[in-house]
Amino acid sequence: MTTEQIKSPSAPPPERPHKPRVWTVIWVVVAAATIGLIVATARRGAVSDRIRNPEVTGAPRPVKFLFGYEHWIDVWHIFTVIMMVVLIVGFIVLWRKYPRHPYLLMALVTSIIVWQDPIMNWAPFAVYDPMLWHYPEDFPWAAISPTVEPFICFGYVAFQFGPFFAANWILRRIQVRRPLGSFAWRHPLISLVALIFAVGFIVDAMLEITLVGTGLYIYSQVPPFGSVFAGKPWQFPLIWESSLVTLVMMSAGVLVYRDDTGRTVAEKLAQRARIFPTRPALGMFVVMLLIVNFSYFLYGAAFMTIKATKIATSAACPWPYPDTKVYDPQGFYEKNGQPGPYFNGVWATWASGQPHGRPDVVPPADGGRCKPAHQ
Repeated sequence: MTTEQIKSPSAPPPERPHKPRVWTVIWVVVAAATIGLIVATARRGAVSDRIRNPEVTGAPRPVKFLFGYEHWIDVWHIFTVIMMVVLIVGFIVLWRKYPRHPYLLMALVTSIIVWQDPIMNWAPFAVYDPMLWHYPEDFPWAAISPTVEPFICFGYVAFQFGPFFAANWILRRIQVRRPLGSFAWRHPLISLVALIFAVGFIVDAMLEITLVGTGLYIYSQVPPFGSVFAGKPWQFPLIWESSLVTLVMMSAGVLVYRDDTGRTVAEKLAQRARIFPTRPALGMFVVMLLIVNFSYFLYGAAFMTIKATKIATSAACPWPYPDTKVYDPQGFYEKNGQPGPYFNGVWATWASGQPHGRPDVVPPADGGRCKPAHQ
């Protein structure tokens, strides 16, 4: 520090040197630990007696999925490996170049929310193919998912955070073409939310209808109203899912939006609430973590309400994963003639609107809509 800097009251204090190598080591260790956990716990197939159908050998699939292709699971396994490598390497490289950048912090947050994923599979009856690489079915956390909790859920960051970039680009293009007094300039956050909703709805619908079509997972029960392909194995709750999932997308996008001062909404909220006032990046991260997790919880709460009120009456027939028992906590599969054995999963009483557990069901005399083709 020079003499002039010491004497000048307006001279900024010297910044502490950043140590990117330390953070690089930290992220490499975290990545290695994550990969190690996956390798150590990975399973494939219906292994646990909790979900395994003892009457079936192997993994037959009575449903012809998208294009009649029978190896979609292998495609998704390859995709999972590539996706994890790209995400981990990309994050470390970008963190070295832009440490504590709001986008990277939000990418981390939208990856962390995967801890809620088993709940968010349970609430909307999202049943995954057990042939996916997955956690042991009896892990207390993973067991919340109806069948299995797959590793592919680590790609949430691109899905939940990605629509912001498209919506923000569209907003900037609109603002360039409109006068300063226009709605897009006077209410940028409202405009951004509307654009994220539109982009997110379209992206989710296209992505999930495709994924369900390949048999990666199914929505075993959906409300007939607002759903497409109702009653088929690839049925999809379009209005419900594609609308509600944007709650996380919208909150993520708003929190990283920068105003004219260059500060993000998350940073301003952290300063207002005096959350780690001397550590602005940490305060911003905490705000992001709390709000995005709460938004994801609202998504789940909406589907929990649908589940508890039993308006999701359309069962995906036939049950496409016969190597597992039929997930039927409310008896709708049996009512439609789908042969068992059945299982309730966890949280199958009060949380599912069934305080006394799965109801006694009389199968239909004519065999029902879900009866096997050979009957």
